[in-house]
Order: sequence, then C-alpha cells, then structure tokens
Amino acid sequence: MDPGFLSRHWNELPHLDRLRQMGECKLLRTVMPPQSPVAWSTFITGLDPGGHGIFDFVHRRPEALAPYSSMGEAVGPAWKIPLGPYVLPLSSGKIETFRQGTPFWDILARRGVPVTILRMPMDFPAAPGHDEELSGMGTPDLRGTNGVYSFYTDAPGVTAHDTAGGRFVPIRWEGRHATLRLAGPANPLRRDGAETSVAIEVDLDPAAGAARFEVQGRSFVLAEGQWSGWIHARFPLLAGLGGPAGMFRIFAKRLRDGFQLYVSPVNLDPEDPAMPIANPPELARELARAAGAFYTQGMPQDTAALRDGVFTLADYLAQSREVSREHLRLLRYAVEHARGGFLFFHFYGTDQDSHMLWGRHEAELLDTYRMVDDAVGWIMQRAPEAHLIVMSDHGFTSFERAVNVNRWLVEHGFMALRDPAAEAGEGFQNVDWAHTRAYAVGLNGIYVNLQGREREGTVSPQEAEAVMTAIRNGLKALRDPENGAAVVEEVYRTSSIYRDANPRYAPDLLVGYRPPYRASWETVLGGTPPDVVAANDDAWIGDHCIDPKFVPGVLLSNWRSTLADPTIADLPVTILREFGASAPPQMAGRALYGPKSGEEHVRQSQRKAESGAVGTN
Repeated sequence: MDPGFLSRHWNELPHLDRLRQMGECKLLRTVMPPQSPVAWSTFITGLDPGGHGIFDFVHRRPEALAPYSSMGEAVGPAWKIPLGPYVLPLSSGKIETFRQGTPFWDILARRGVPVTILRMPMDFPAAPGHDEELSGMGTPDLRGTNGVYSFYTDAPGVTAHDTAGGRFVPIRWEGRHATLRLAGPANPLRRDGAETSVAIEVDLDPAAGAARFEVQGRSFVLAEGQWSGWIHARFPLLAGLGGPAGMFRIFAKRLRDGFQLYVSPVNLDPEDPAMPIANPPELARELARAAGAFYTQGMPQDTAALRDGVFTLADYLAQSREVSREHLRLLRYAVEHARGGFLFFHFYGTDQDSHMLWGRHEAELLDTYRMVDDAVGWIMQRAPEAHLIVMSDHGFTSFERAVNVNRWLVEHGFMALRDPAAEAGEGFQNVDWAHTRAYAVGLNGIYVNLQGREREGTVSPQEAEAVMTAIRNGLKALRDPENGAAVVEEVYRTSSIYRDANPRYAPDLLVGYRPPYRASWETVLGGTPPDVVAANDDAWIGDHCIDPKFVPGVLLSNWRSTLADPTIADLPVTILREFGASAPPQMAGRALYGPKSGEEHVRQSQRKAESGAVGTN
C-alpha cells in the first residue's frame, strides 16, 4: 500500500479516510532492501536483516556459487532403500525456513493471549504451538515452486517449453478429443524423481464454443472465456496408491478458432494439505469448509501469466479479484469467530496488482484499494472498540529502466567471462571465477569473491574493503546513457548498517536504486545481458526494490501514536506492549503508543472478543 496513492484517492476510500481522521495516517519507514520477505521478517521478529538473516528473495551459497530462495527449502528423507526403479523412504522429510528469530506472537501465546495469524508472509511452514496460523507468502504450490501455471494450445509452431512461471504444452487432437497431462510433484518413491501427473480429458465442441472436461471421474462443461471452480485431484505415486492432494482452476481462454487452456498452479488442498500450511493442522480444513476453497499458494495472483502473454490484462484482473475475494472471506470468518486477543490478516492484492498496474491503470488499481477499504469499513462496524491498525511493509514506484549489474561489473573489471562474446547466463554459467572479484545475485545484493568464503575466491580479506569502495563509488557515478540521469541513490556496506549480519551469507553491498530504476530480472539469477541499462519492456511495471527512502509504507490506525517517524520494526514491540508483554532486548523497535495499560487492552479484548490488525503490501 503506497502513501502517495492513498493521498490521491482519499475521497474514493471513505473507510480508510475515516480511520485516519479517527486516529492518524503516517509514513512507515521500511528496511533496506525494501523487499517483502526482508520487511515482513523484521515485522515478525523485531530484528533487522542482520538478525533475522533475510536480505533478498534470492540468496546464494558461497560454496556452490548458486542462487536459492531465501524463503526456505524442502529437505528429503535422510534414509532410503532402493527397490528397482523405486525407493522406500525410512525417515520423513522436512521443510526448513531460513528466517531466524522468534515471532512476536509466540511471546503473546506464552502469556495466554489468543492469536490468529492469517497468511503472514515468511511464516511457512506453520509451526506447532498455541496459535492459529495460516501461512502466506513463501507457501509453495504442490510442486514445491512459487507457482507454475500450465498453458495448453494447438497453435501452430508452439513447442513445449518452460518460462519462469509457466509451462507451455502443445496438444494433439484425436478427432475432437485430447488427453492433457497436468504435472504434479516429483514422485518421492521413484529413484529418477519422475513427475506425477493427472489426466484432464477434453471433448471439444468448437461450433458451440464449449468443451467438456473430465478429471478423475468428475466432469464439467466450460464455455469459451469461462473459469472453472476448484478441481480437486490426487497425484498418484503408484498404480492404485493415492498420492498427495492438490487443486487447480481451469480457464477456457479459447475454444473457437484454436484452443487455448490455462490451468492454474496446483495448489495445496486445504482440506488435506500435503505440507504444513496451518496450525493447528485442522484450521485449514475449518476455513475451507466455512469460507470455501481458497488459493493456498503464497503468491497467488498469476503475474507470470500476464507477463508471458497468456493472460490479457482483463484475464489477470479476473483471476486476481477472485484471489482477493477468497482471502477476504477468510478475514470475515476470522473476525466473526474472533477469540479475542490479536488477529492479523495479510492482503496481498495491493502488492501484486501494483506491480502490473502502476502508473498506467490507475482506475483498476483503485478498485483493488477499494477492496481493502470495504474490508476495513466492515471491520470498523463489526468491532468498533478494537484497536485497528492498517499497515504496509513498503510503498511503490515506477519500474521503467532495468540495470544489469553484472554487466556493469564486467565492464569495470570486477567480473570476467570465459567467453566475452557470450552472456554469462543464469547461474553464472560463463563466469571466469579465477579473474572475478565481485558478482551480483538477487534484487539488491553484491558479493565480493572472497578468499576462504567463496568456492573460488580471489579477493583477500585485506583487499575486500578497497574492492567494495571502488564498486560503491562507481555505481553512484553511473548515469543512464539514454538521458544522463543518476541510476543509484546509495550503495550500503551491509556490515555497517546491520551489525549482526552473518558475513558468510549476507551480501557485502546493498544497492539502493533511484526511481524508476531497478535491478534487471537477469541480474537476480546472475545473468549478464549486453547493456548496463535497458528499457523495461516487461508487463511488470511497478516496483519497490530500490532505496527505501523512496518507498515508505503506510501506518493507519484509530489510535494516535507518539512517534513522528515510526518504522516497521516498531510494530512488534508496540503489539507486545499493548498486551502487557515486554519486548526481548534484541528487538530494537520503540512502542508507538503511550502508557495505556496493556492489561486494560487485554481485558477489553476479552470482553469484546474482537481485536484486529490488517496488513497489506
């Protein structure tokens, strides 16, 4: 949620406007870098990135020099017995989160304060305890990815291929019939890890612009342009043996004059989730049965389908709005059944829609904000005595120009390529590490190729400072060749701004770009396209992964705070204080509100059994 956008539209957002008139609306200072996993980890733990260990969506392992997701990973069973093409696991696997620190709600729960956390970013897997939790951003689809859609078409010339967020599948008809294979997770019982799958049977009637579909004995008909509801299926591991449960939605994009079918990422089924998305485990089932099936995927708005040209803008908005409606039903159910104490709900639509609509589709983005406004108005009416906070972890700005950081490092002698005429490719495939002194991974980070840390380190600890100074000075002097504008606001020495940053894993430098610049998509995974600065021709037109001074978040509340410059790190300390709990010493934030007794607030919440906080991006 962006403060500038709010200020332009108070008249169209009456409930948020009333909230600020009852209390306040202030800028909320975010973290460096202002990325969602980084900022929400600070909100959860009260620690800066040096303490919680999350610096980007993408980190790298120094011994492998390979990128990986900062949000966690699945670890398979340690012991297996081979049986022909299959393996028999003797121990269970687990899911590890890389975020360090204690969530503030664990402290509340130990004090007996009822806590309900719905779709908190960076809260996967849901940990056992006394809370009610439904995991949010970071929750994978059934295949273990952030979400991969499938697109089936009979268009001539289309070959099977994958994009960053999708899979294109050409189909062949047998008359008017086709069998589509929808990929599921890798089969843990097979030595080759072959994908599981389910069959989608299609019988097409192009004259009528309709098709009949059948999935595991259940059939339905869709007209061209129509969406299905949730389709539940199991992905079998062995013949006759049930497998993990998943669910997906189908969009019959074209059924006349060609065939185009979109199938959503296979979401974990909340009725029978294959991964720990809720605590207690039955909470997901309770929510699904009470409020209807919902996207469990952590980043459910399918921005990838719009970026790949599979969705039109109208298609994307239809899908995004359905995601939001499903999740807002969860919020209403939670408020109606509130147990008192603390309630958190995260609305992701403002973030994802801003990425795709910013600066060009103001009216459509305003409709997304109106969904938040309506929800806030309903909560204010339903729970008039609750202390209500609406906050966001960052704001937004335009993303018009992409910076290829590794290309800049090559041109300035910090990175070397084995074949200078070729690009490095994702994952540094063409990098000459013996002659490389620094490299970039992720949206804001730069790493020194340090001896004793990196697999093929070339820079001694004594030389590292000079290398970082030269990179900082060079990037601050970088000008866009198209218009002469400065590209970088500041380059931060990570150890200077975050004292506890683990030097083995933290980036050595963090780049704070100026609007409308941002690191290129190729930079994120180690690529080196030919130009240092290039036009952003992607459908992803808004962003926030720049210097934090340009993208503060929002703090709205029906109480007035005592601090003129609140930060996201102040919120966990504030919440603990409101319930009479002391923040642990490692939390550096300040309490936003005055000496109102936390015990009084506890008694009030217990009397009314209603208290809430709504978080947005």
